Amino acid sequence: MITIEELSTEEEVVKIFPLMKDLRPFLDEERFREIWRAMQPDGYRVYAMYDEGEIVAFTGIQIRTNMYYFRHVFVHELVTRPDIRSKGYGKHLLAFVHEWGREHGCVTVALESALSREDAHRFYEEKMDYDRFCYSFKKAL
Repeated sequence: MITIEELSTEEEVVKIFPLMKDLRPFLDEERFREIWRAMQPDGYRVYAMYDEGEIVAFTGIQIRTNMYYFRHVFVHELVTRPDIRSKGYGKHLLAFVHEWGREHGCVTVALESALSREDAHRFYEEKMDYDRFCYSFKKAL
């Protein structure tokens, strides 16, 4: 049985660290906890997907507002356990994010994906009907 639950305490959220480590290998658990705590005042939320009581995927989301997406859900992370990808978990979880966004007055879902994650790009474009429409740039300070 598949369920999706919000993880709201640090003790709950740390359970997704192994999956986060797959997406962000540069993080250690201490830094992960520190960043999670820093993101809380800005409304960052974590939802875990369970199958038969085991975490199989998670998403980290936040409501934002700007001049081009308006009120939107920003997906910081969407991760499925590597050994069970392509079984529909990501699609189910992202559909949950879409509905959650609608319920919270959002008009768009936005996310960024690293250039190297071509499988993820195919998933977003082909399975979830997302548009690739811009580049994101960064500069280390």
